[in-house]
Amino acid sequence: MTKKPFRLTPYQVQFLIVVGFASVGYALYLRYLGIELSTVGLACDAGLQTLICKARSVSTVLFKNSVFGIVALVAATLNLMRPSIVLLTVGIIAAGLGIVLYNVVLSGLAIGLLILGFARPAPATA
Repeated sequence: MTKKPFRLTPYQVQFLIVVGFASVGYALYLRYLGIELSTVGLACDAGLQTLICKARSVSTVLFKNSVFGIVALVAATLNLMRPSIVLLTVGIIAAGLGIVLYNVVLSGLAIGLLILGFARPAPATA
């Protein structure tokens, strides 16, 4: 019994591209229009209860504790050991959020491991 190598179908690649762009796009929106914009920050600190204020507070707690980078690194390490589309998706989402939201070192390492996960030996030809 031989194990089939991990290869993505074109539909999975398109799904991962959409997920990657969506996570980085949301992280850019949150960083530049929710966290760094002073008027939003002052309004949220004054007690405004909107969705952007809740997202701002949750993301601030998560990136202060390096959650994005740690999740990306764990998913990338597990994907390196046993590749799957689910781990690849989680790793891309967490790394995309981590790169933009101040967890650059761990998320960059995770992206390197995700890329390294595709470096598998070629199947033997007869």
